[in-house]
Amino acid sequence: MNRLSLNQRTTKRWTVAEAVDGCVRHGLESIGLWREEVAEQGLSESAKLVRAAGLRVSSLCRGGFLTASGLPGDEGRRAFSAALDDNRRAVDEAAELGAACLVMVVGGLPGVAPGEPLGAGSGSPGFSRDLAGARDRVAEALAVLAPYAGERGVRLALEPLHPMYCADRAVISTLAQAVDLCLPYPVEQVGVVVDTFHVWWDPEISQQIARAGARIASYQVCDYLHPLPSDVLLGRGMMGDGVIDFRPITGAVLEAGYRGDIEVEIFNADVWAADPDEVVATMKRRYAEVVIGAG
Repeated sequence: MNRLSLNQRTTKRWTVAEAVDGCVRHGLESIGLWREEVAEQGLSESAKLVRAAGLRVSSLCRGGFLTASGLPGDEGRRAFSAALDDNRRAVDEAAELGAACLVMVVGGLPGVAPGEPLGAGSGSPGFSRDLAGARDRVAEALAVLAPYAGERGVRLALEPLHPMYCADRAVISTLAQAVDLCLPYPVEQVGVVVDTFHVWWDPEISQQIARAGARIASYQVCDYLHPLPSDVLLGRGMMGDGVIDFRPITGAVLEAGYRGDIEVEIFNADVWAADPDEVVATMKRRYAEVVIGAG
């Protein structure tokens, strides 16, 4: 239980201060924070709250969205430069918070806004169908950001997302792709996130977890609900409420040598509407029964 971490988005109604207090009340030793809530609380104040409570910051979510605009020329270059600047700020925030890693959701196709429909005709402004080019842009950005993060003692953690998010959130869909992107950099600079919601379906997941090994910077758990809601972003459920067999995934992660915190990260309207204290109590029980018991 001392490795269980509450990802702040699981109890979306809680501020940073409330989430920190909740972790202490429920005997948790670690918390995963989100940049938006940290900004609302104040970066320095958030860091003070976490340190005063004696909590570890298992991750900061999120950096990324590196694919930027598909517009040509100076406008496209400015969009890419702005994305790099925002990620440098995210690295600095992770450093101040002492986060174990900065989760990187790399971004989808240029000009596709998360969860939003394309414009009429050929798409939204800056829209591009060049998937290979978008992935090249991620590699280009990493070449800039990895050394910057390394100088500040921050580890970037590339998170492959389920293929249904390829268009709008992450052109990296498999753990194999994420590991490949890591290889040019020191292990302490760039790692990967293993998130059960995103990788449970992959027939190569056990082999790729073993291949990742020391590159595993974060292990996040939640279940994959069936059927998914109309907003597929909210299709994450409490462990045991969906279709995922956690036993082989958890076993593979532990066998690969991962010794960090295990975050529960749930995006779900019903979970968000529930009493956060009840959510955390259920989370602890399911973690013991389904995640660790399965491992």
